Amino acid sequence: MLKETIICIVIVIAIFLGNGITQNYTKESVRELSNSLSTLREQLAKDDIQTQKINEEVDNLSKRWEERHEKLSYYIEHNELEKIETSITQMKSFIETEEYGDSISELDTSVFLLRHIEDRYAFNLENIF
Repeated sequence: MLKETIICIVIVIAIFLGNGITQNYTKESVRELSNSLSTLREQLAKDDIQTQKINEEVDNLSKRWEERHEKLSYYIEHNELEKIETSITQMKSFIETEEYGDSISELDTSVFLLRHIEDRYAFNLENIF
């Protein structure tokens, strides 16, 4: 009986530790990508748009997303990640065609989807029940 209790306790502790690690990584990823998107939004909202600087920022954002996407896909639904991927890709295409108004709209959608993932996978009573 003692053996089973110890095993159950170890399993519960492992679940809470795993959840803590994944939740921290998700929050860090959302914060980093949201900050990059906010910086990009500020550059797109300026009257004097510097195309080269914006393209560099978009490339950096894409690299960060690829790094984060790989690890996030271990524990987050692929459908949710594909929505963000699609939004970022559309934003990039709007920037390449210099349709900055549409790119800001897609940028805002990307930020919303990132924050939605953070909220959806947060460990709280609302998500448990």
